[in-house]
Amino acid sequence: MDPAGAWDSSSPWVSLWTNRFYVYVGLACGISLWICFQIVVRRRDKSSQEKSAPKASRDLGTEGSISLQRKEVSVSGVKIFYGSQTGTAKGFAASLAEAVTSLDLPVAVVDLKDYDPDDHLVEEVTSKNVCAFMVATYTDGRPTESAEWFCKWLEEAASDFRFGKTYLKGMRYAVFGLGNSSYASHFNKVGKKVDKWLWMLGAHRVVARGEGDCDVANSTHGSIEADFRAWKTKFLARLQTLEKGEKKPCDGSCKRGQCESSAEEEPFESTSEDESGAKDHPNLNPVVDVEDLGRVVSCVKREKREKEQQEEKSGLLRSSGKNGPGERRAMITPALREALTRQGYQLIGSHSGVKLCRWTKSMLRGRGGCYKHTFYGIESHRCMETTPSLACANKCVFCWRHHTNPVGTEWRWKMDQPEMILKEAIENHQSMIKQFKGVPGVKEERFEEGMMVKHCALSLVGEPIMYPEINRFLTLLHECKISSFLVTNAQFPVEIRNLKPVTQLYVSVDASTEDRLKKIDRPLFKDFWQRFLDSLKALAAKQQRTVYRLTLVKAWNVDQLQAYAELVSLGNPDFIEVKGVTYCGESSASSLTMANVPWHEEVVHFVRDLVDLIPDYEIACEHEHSNCLLIAHKRFKVGGEWWTWIHYDRFQELVREYEDSGGSATFGAQDYMARTPHWAVFGARERGFDPKDTRYQRKNKSKDISGC
Repeated sequence: MDPAGAWDSSSPWVSLWTNRFYVYVGLACGISLWICFQIVVRRRDKSSQEKSAPKASRDLGTEGSISLQRKEVSVSGVKIFYGSQTGTAKGFAASLAEAVTSLDLPVAVVDLKDYDPDDHLVEEVTSKNVCAFMVATYTDGRPTESAEWFCKWLEEAASDFRFGKTYLKGMRYAVFGLGNSSYASHFNKVGKKVDKWLWMLGAHRVVARGEGDCDVANSTHGSIEADFRAWKTKFLARLQTLEKGEKKPCDGSCKRGQCESSAEEEPFESTSEDESGAKDHPNLNPVVDVEDLGRVVSCVKREKREKEQQEEKSGLLRSSGKNGPGERRAMITPALREALTRQGYQLIGSHSGVKLCRWTKSMLRGRGGCYKHTFYGIESHRCMETTPSLACANKCVFCWRHHTNPVGTEWRWKMDQPEMILKEAIENHQSMIKQFKGVPGVKEERFEEGMMVKHCALSLVGEPIMYPEINRFLTLLHECKISSFLVTNAQFPVEIRNLKPVTQLYVSVDASTEDRLKKIDRPLFKDFWQRFLDSLKALAAKQQRTVYRLTLVKAWNVDQLQAYAELVSLGNPDFIEVKGVTYCGESSASSLTMANVPWHEEVVHFVRDLVDLIPDYEIACEHEHSNCLLIAHKRFKVGGEWWTWIHYDRFQELVREYEDSGGSATFGAQDYMARTPHWAVFGARERGFDPKDTRYQRKNKSKDISGC
C-alpha cells in the first residue's frame, strides 16, 4: 500500500482520531462555559447579599429618635458554681458575682452541694450562659464535701462512651482552683480535673484556668486573694469581649487552638505542665530533619520497650514481693491498672474488680431499675457488679470495655484467695454507694438498702469462670445471702459442668454459625466452635436456672434464625434474653457504628420470628429502655401467668440444704420461681418500667444517652 494512503481522510484511523479530537474540544468548551457560569452566579449572589445587608447599626426613627438595631444576644448571663470547705471559694464566688453584676449581666451563684449535674448541666449547652467554677482541693487531693458528687458525676461522664465527646458542646466555662502548693503532688488537683473533664465532654473554655495558692511564699501574686483578683480581671475582660460578640484577634504566633483568642472556637487541653509538658520543654523544636527521623523513631521504640519491660517487672514485684524464677506475675500490670482505674473500676488484688452500674445509681434515685429487675425481680440498687477474673478468652467486636482487659485461654497468673476478693469487693461497693449520701434525688430508704448487697452480677468484664476458685467464691456469696448471676462466653465446657449451683447461669450465644461466631467473638481457642457446642450441651445438664444471652448486631448476626432455633434445642435453656447491641463509641478494637444498633421494634420483630421456630417458648417480658426482651420456656407459665421472677429467700434455703447435704439435696429452677408482675409482662403499657419509680426524660433529647 502507498505510504501516503495512511494520511488519506477516508482512512478509518484518521476518522477515529478526528472524531476523538472533536469530542475532546467539545468537552473542554463545555467545562469552560460551566466555570464561567459559576463565577457569574457567585458574583451576582454576593452583590445581592451586600445590597440586602443592613446599611447601618442604627436608623433614624419616625419621631426623630435613634433606634438601635437589635443584636443577637451573645451572653445571657453568668452562673457561678462553688465547692467550698472553709468558705474561701464561697467568698470568691460572691466577689465575682458582684463584679459581673456591675456589667449589667444577670448572675446566679450556685452551691454545688445543691446542684444535680445529671439533671441540669446539659441545659448550659443552649443557655448562652458562661459558667464559672470555683473549686477547692481538699485533703489528699480530693474535692470538698459539697463538690464531691459533682466531681464524681463529671469524672464518670467524661469516661463513659454513652455521653461522648460532644455532650456539652456549646457550653462555655472557666475554672478557678484553690489549693496549697505545700502539698505539691495534690496542688489544685480538683481544679485541673474539673477543667479537663469539662473539656473532654466538649465544653469550651473561655479563659485559661486560674490557680490560687494559699502558700504565700509560692503564690504567683503574693496571696490566694491576689491570685483570684488577677484571674477575675482576665475573666471579666473576656466576658465583655464575648458580650460584644467579638473575638480577640490572633497574632498567628501560637499553635492552633492554644491561645486565648481561639478558646471560644475550639476546646483545648490544659496548658499546665502536668498535662501538656510545655514547661518541661519550652524550646523544643517541633520540626524534625528527615535525616534525623530514623534516630527519633528508634529512640521512641527503645523508650517504649524499656517502659514496657519496667512495667512488667514492676507488676511482678508488686504481686509476688520478689522476682525469682517460676513466680507467676500479676494479671493487672501498672499500665492496665491505670487504664481500668481511669474507667471507674475499683481494682481488687491482682486480677479482680468491681464497678458501680449506672442502673444502681438510677434506682437509688427512684428512676427505674435494669432489665434484670423487670425480668427477674432483682433490686438494682442492691446489686454488686464484679468479677474475680478480668481476663477473657474472646475479643468480641461489641465489647464495651474496648479490650482494655487481658486475654488468655488458661489461668497463668498469680491467684488471690476468694475470701479476700469478696471482702474487698463488698467494701469497695459500699464505699461507692456512700458517695451518694446527700446527693440530690437519692431516696434515703434505698440508700440504706443499697449498703446491704443482695445480688452479685458476675458479668463486669472478662471470664469469671476462668478463676480456679470460682466454686468457692460462689459458696461464699451464698453464705452471705447474696444471689449469683454468672455470665460465661461458652468456651469452657468442663468448667460449666463442674460448676456448683448458681442462682442464674448465662451463656453468651452471639452467633448461630461457626463463621459468624469467629467473626463476632474473635475467640482465642482454635477449637472454639466445638467448645461452644459442648458448653451448650453442658448447660442443658444444669438443674438451676439457665439463660441464653443474644446480642443483636445489625448486618452481623440477625439472620439464620433456623440455626439459632437448633442451638436452642441443643442447650434447652429456661430463658433467652435478646438485646440490641449498645454502641460503645469509636475504637480501634471495633469497626461497629450506630448503623449496627437495631431499633427496639427491630429486636421485637427478630424475637417474634425466632419464637415461631421454637414452639416450647413464648415472649414473656420486655424492657424497652434497655432494648431487651425475654423469651421464656412455657414451663414458667402457670395458670396463664408468667413466673419468671426469682424467690431469692427460697433459693438461699435450697442452696444451704444442698451444701449441708454434700450435694445430694438437688433442686431445680422451678423450685424457686416467683410470679411476674403485670407491668413487666410483654404487651403491658409500661413496657417494662416499674410504676413505683418515676421515668426520667432528659430535657435535651439530642444529648440523651442510652445503654446499660
